[in-house]
Amino acid sequence: MKIKGLLIASLIVAAAMTGFAFYTASLLPPGTQLPTHWGPTGAPDRFADALPALLMPAGILLFIALLFAIIPYIEPLQDRLEGSQPLLRTVWIGTLVLLPVVEIFNAAPAFGWRQPNSVRLITVGLLLILFGNALPKSRPGFFVGIRTPWTITDTDNWIATHRLGGKLMVTGGAVIAASALLPFEPRFRVVLFFAAIAAMVVPPFVYSWWFWRRKKKAGQATGWQ
Repeated sequence: MKIKGLLIASLIVAAAMTGFAFYTASLLPPGTQLPTHWGPTGAPDRFADALPALLMPAGILLFIALLFAIIPYIEPLQDRLEGSQPLLRTVWIGTLVLLPVVEIFNAAPAFGWRQPNSVRLITVGLLLILFGNALPKSRPGFFVGIRTPWTITDTDNWIATHRLGGKLMVTGGAVIAASALLPFEPRFRVVLFFAAIAAMVVPPFVYSWWFWRRKKKAGQATGWQ
């Protein structure tokens, strides 16, 4: 797997984010607190000193880039790693998009910018659609994809589960993005968000077990071991 281009891009983006963090912090009085987390309705509910709050997304980006960079060297199933390149690259690129957006939201109060929750929901929704399209383009591995005991040990199970998971992720992402554009009450958006996440996570796990169980019963019925 070729990682040089994405690793260089990650370092450049992280450096730009770091510079932006120091510049923004220099404009603020000492002791200024900026948001680092937002509740389900979009209101900030966690704060930190300005510079740490602004540097946090850059640090997370560097950590994720390092993790993605070493995966090709530590993945036990090396023979199947190439099949997961599209998903790995998509998630990496999505990270390069998402974390600068997070930093901008952290910095928004320093510049008097509005922080509409709709932008966060749309960004998350579009990324989930992107990831969902790439999810079926992967093969069994210990670091990528829907890793259950049944998918990792059976390529057929992996493919079937990831096809289902990809469709659910695209649908869930579309629901989350659409909820930001429609005139829903904030509480209803929260319900939709968590319902969409649950629909993406739970069914693929159950399906992978069911697929394994069905295949096992079929093997027993035909005398297959």
